[in-house]
Amino acid sequence: MVSSLKDLSPKNMKTFCGRANPTTGALDWVEESEEYDYHQEIARSCYADMLHDHDRNKKYYQGIRAAVARVKACGKKVIILDIGTGTGLLSMMAVTAGADFCYAVEVFKPMAEAAQRIVEKNGFSDKIKIINKHSTDVTVGQDGDMQMKANVLITELFDTELIGEGALPSYEHAHQNLVQEGCVAVPHRATIYAQLVESELLWSWAQLQPAEVDGIRLVPPPDVGRCAGAHSVCDIQLSQVSPNNFTPLSPLCKMFSVDFSKPVSSTFQSHSSRFVAQSSGQAQVVLSWWDLDMDPSGNIVCTMAPGWTYQQPKMAPWRDHWMQSVYFLPVESRVTKGDELSLTVCHDDYSLWYSLQSNSHQTTAPPSRPCCTCQAHMVWTRPRFGELNDSQRTETYIKALCCVLRKDSVCLSVSDGSLLPVFAHMLGAKKVLSLENSTMSKQVIEQVLETNLMKGGVELLEMKPDQLTSGDLGEQISVLMGEPYFSTSLLPWHSLYFWYCRTALAGLLQPSATILPCSATLHMVAVEFQDLWRIRAPCGKCEGFDVTPMDEMVQQSLDFRESHEAEPHPLWEYPCRALTQSTAIMNFDFTECVPQQPISSQGSVPFIRNGCCHGIALWMEYHLTSDITVSAGLIKSITEQGDCEWSRHRKQGVYFFRSPWESSGDGRAGVSYSFTFEPSSGDIKMDFSFKCQQ
Repeated sequence: MVSSLKDLSPKNMKTFCGRANPTTGALDWVEESEEYDYHQEIARSCYADMLHDHDRNKKYYQGIRAAVARVKACGKKVIILDIGTGTGLLSMMAVTAGADFCYAVEVFKPMAEAAQRIVEKNGFSDKIKIINKHSTDVTVGQDGDMQMKANVLITELFDTELIGEGALPSYEHAHQNLVQEGCVAVPHRATIYAQLVESELLWSWAQLQPAEVDGIRLVPPPDVGRCAGAHSVCDIQLSQVSPNNFTPLSPLCKMFSVDFSKPVSSTFQSHSSRFVAQSSGQAQVVLSWWDLDMDPSGNIVCTMAPGWTYQQPKMAPWRDHWMQSVYFLPVESRVTKGDELSLTVCHDDYSLWYSLQSNSHQTTAPPSRPCCTCQAHMVWTRPRFGELNDSQRTETYIKALCCVLRKDSVCLSVSDGSLLPVFAHMLGAKKVLSLENSTMSKQVIEQVLETNLMKGGVELLEMKPDQLTSGDLGEQISVLMGEPYFSTSLLPWHSLYFWYCRTALAGLLQPSATILPCSATLHMVAVEFQDLWRIRAPCGKCEGFDVTPMDEMVQQSLDFRESHEAEPHPLWEYPCRALTQSTAIMNFDFTECVPQQPISSQGSVPFIRNGCCHGIALWMEYHLTSDITVSAGLIKSITEQGDCEWSRHRKQGVYFFRSPWESSGDGRAGVSYSFTFEPSSGDIKMDFSFKCQQ
């Protein structure tokens, strides 16, 4: 729920925005200023990551120089149209390369204002005009935004899926209205590649798998198994998925190319690639990425290929604004080595989807865009599917339930779309109820119960904990349980919402009621990131030419969130080394209600490994019983070298330092910390400082 209101007092006009607090569940009214909005929007963008992408910048500059030289060789003035200019970097590259004038279009107002300052700071304001519009609203003519049509088109409109940010409609409009016929484009061409694979790991993110509970097999609803799944792309750092986690069934297929120097169409299209299956297995997943040819020669290539395609994986450039894509086939099918098959990709103006056919059974009609028909793919995210399919995790919860359940147990589950109440019923609890956050979530769990002939075994209540009454229960609760998992949680400690639910339900619990989990612990470790540090690092002059693509306001925006709070990141995708020991720094006792007073924790941890400390990784561990724990962060002990293995199911918190700290690893220096949990807001305030012993 989001609402807004304004304080219309004559002296000061303030805007307040109402947001549902993910930890307390309450509606908080937060004052927002224009400066806050500006900082938040730029901080959440990927500008620092892009500006630190030296491979991208180098290839763009090479392509731009070649394009400018080709136009000048024909005796023409070079007029640039730069769509999606961001900080103005590509426009400044063009002017540096000799362009006569550049029209730089940027629809995001705060970024357009920043680009104007950056262009002025670098001395290019006489040759670069910043246009704060969507490119489809730009006009050409004596009184228009552009005095003439451009003969060089430069763009950076791409996302992980290539076309997901509306590149095709923008190109289509530009060719029709903003650039000359036969214009030169940078990049010149994009090519999409795909590979069909079998992968138990990746497929677990798409479909619910059977589970064993006390010798009974729990199966997914047929509608879920037949469902084509979510239509949105799964974008990940594919370099972090080991080749051991999948079996290639096809060679790498070139699916299609788009020539940006010619008119582009945003209408529906399909393309097929025929191949002979190189292995036998279950066709489940398509791995996909793309290349950019910066000029027609094909000698300047910027590739998104994952690291394991390189002979030396460490030589692969790192970027987070462009990653790789994982597409799940609508249904899995058996493939035998030597089969003649055809992989088809379809696209509309914003998205791609894949299908697989046998060459001997080709269909005339291209497959329609997949969409979820079972509701499960709208209730559960892909990481959540993976969590539900984690057999080791399931076994841990069942073991814990077996420790606390009795034949007369009256159980209440508080988690979103959880199978925990189903497990409790299968283990013989007398009565099981579950609070669901939405009608859709309730219906998905009902499907699971009906499929497994357990209809009525769990009473599903679509209400909040503070709405529950003794009349709804019939008798007091003896076991209150949760994973805990809530769809509104972003940061690890947002799942403390379970604690607030437990507090709201205190009057409905038996005096000796069991709470599962009984407590949670917040953990921290100081880390050196292999690459993730780039998203918050200062940007100086770009490598290869004398331009500073950053100003103080933009850098301040990128630093803004660091000085206030941690950020959520799936750290399994971002390798890091631990420079300190993993340390439990705050405990939350769920057997008691949320306290009235703040909980504070101070201390220090020494650096035990040398390296460059970029920040602090934070996560929660849930103590289901006194001796059974589930971690939402580190899932194995830190290695002697400091390597960390993180849970793929949950995001961890990262607190970036404004500038890195150097660690010698001799134990004489370390990190001092101070944490305070504020019960009224559910926030955790944190502060860190460098500690050095003489």
